[in-house]
Amino acid sequence: MTTKEILSELKEYGDEQTKNTYIKHGAKEPLFGVKVQDLKKILKKTKKNHELSLELYATGNHDAMYLAALMADEKQITKEQLELWVSQAYWSYLSEYAVPWVAAETEYGFELGLKWIQSDIETVASAGWGTLAYYAAVNDDEKLDTKAYLKLLDTVEKEIHDAQNRVRYTMNGFVIAVGTYFELLTEKSKEVAKRIGKVSVDVGGTACKVPLANDYIDKVIAKGRVGVKRKTARC
Repeated sequence: MTTKEILSELKEYGDEQTKNTYIKHGAKEPLFGVKVQDLKKILKKTKKNHELSLELYATGNHDAMYLAALMADEKQITKEQLELWVSQAYWSYLSEYAVPWVAAETEYGFELGLKWIQSDIETVASAGWGTLAYYAAVNDDEKLDTKAYLKLLDTVEKEIHDAQNRVRYTMNGFVIAVGTYFELLTEKSKEVAKRIGKVSVDVGGTACKVPLANDYIDKVIAKGRVGVKRKTARC
């Protein structure tokens, strides 16, 4: 499929209610309002396709950008291309999910995550914490830098309540991810979660809620799912 063909198909899948929901959460034109399950119908046809994913992301159309992340080849995409993507990820669906998913699956995901969390740009910093969280979710504990993740947990504890709005959200998610997927640091994550308590995030009048990290980790423990890695960051 070509980019033009995909855009045409995206337009057909466009749903006005979905579009309005996305806009309410922060999306901007151009977009058609395509549901994720419909994006995956297109993905079945294209599979992973590096060049096509770059073309789709470059359109600036939200639906195409999100599809590009699902389609991206983590073995071919470069650090420079991901740096461009994160700079263009203007709202949470892109900056906290789409781009971090791809970055976390690359061999330099941890490096990029550490760099991005230092940014003063809210979407970039959010993407950094998301990337570090998903990196822990898809990589074996032996591959993870325990000391670095301990330091990151300490950083969250010290800075979360004074961080930018969406950065607070992804920092909270980082604690949950480390407690859930990095078994060696589950107890440490719970301690940090207890100390940070409830995290206040302005979700723009939507029904979204910020989970209590400690409660979330406890539920994972109760299910016996601690340390069970994800096969892929993308969903």
